[in-house]
Amino acid sequence: MRAPLVPGGVLAFDAGNSKTDVALVSADGQILGTARGGGFEPHLVGAEAAVAGLAPLVSAAVRSAGLTLPGGGIAVVEQVSACLANADLVVEEERLAAAFRSYGWGRRVHVANDTFALLRAGIDEPRGVAVVCGAGINCAGLLPDGRTARFAAVGKISGDWGGGQQLADEAFWAAARADDGRGPATALTTVLPRHYGVPSIPALIEALHLGDIPASRRLEATPLLFQVAAGGDPVATDVVRRQAEEIVAMAVVALRRLDLLGEPAPVILGGGVLTANHLLLLETITTMLAAEAPYAVPQVVEVPPVVGAILLGLDHTGAPRDAHATTRAAYASIASAPSLA
Repeated sequence: MRAPLVPGGVLAFDAGNSKTDVALVSADGQILGTARGGGFEPHLVGAEAAVAGLAPLVSAAVRSAGLTLPGGGIAVVEQVSACLANADLVVEEERLAAAFRSYGWGRRVHVANDTFALLRAGIDEPRGVAVVCGAGINCAGLLPDGRTARFAAVGKISGDWGGGQQLADEAFWAAARADDGRGPATALTTVLPRHYGVPSIPALIEALHLGDIPASRRLEATPLLFQVAAGGDPVATDVVRRQAEEIVAMAVVALRRLDLLGEPAPVILGGGVLTANHLLLLETITTMLAAEAPYAVPQVVEVPPVVGAILLGLDHTGAPRDAHATTRAAYASIASAPSLA
């Protein structure tokens, strides 16, 4: 069998809802080439079409390394490490893994939910729990022996609450009820219309419903919710507190499943909502987590999650620790935030 183009190397994918990062990495952890593209939506287009959409990024990453994509059945690397949004169920991971194998980019393929990339990016060994709160919310835990803790995380039907999309909806909901008298007063009734350039909440509802304000702009309400909460608004504060409760609940359950509640363990926090440095949210999470999991060590990580996908790939190739350190050093300009504890 002929050696891959990059012997012992890793082709890593961090494919999120809004963007996808690809990295071609040598066996010793050096970043040879990278590429970035749009979001990854297998739940909308199917596994085969979603992975097909990654092919141009693989070609771009190989070209950026000064190499030529091999043909004739020669793999690019030893290990494909794909951490993917919307790979929420084991059956989805299996379907996506089959699609990756059909391209022959790597001799071996490992597919996991993208929460595992966030987790591995924030820890030096595969042991801990991560909660991602971006457009949606998810949680995953991992132990060195390969045991995991995870959630279906497909929305309300799997018991989920929170993430940027739901927080935006909660802001609109609270403002509408305050405006028509069904709910308590909130500053959201003035902040939201002003932001969207309409005169009132009824006008905002109409514009959203008719599409005059595109659905893609609804997420703009999420930072406004946090802004109003930071000003002491009780309605907005209650929503932020609910989000903190959900994040802590997922983390505690994952820690319990992995028997980590009684010993120091990292709880890695990531995703746009958590990396936006909303102090009320982060401080509430820290307080609640200390009460329910006193040994947990919360940490917001801003290292790109593709680092975690690379490290998982290096784990699978049995690369030495020096290789992991080399990868981290390559991304050292994007520093991790300090512990919140």
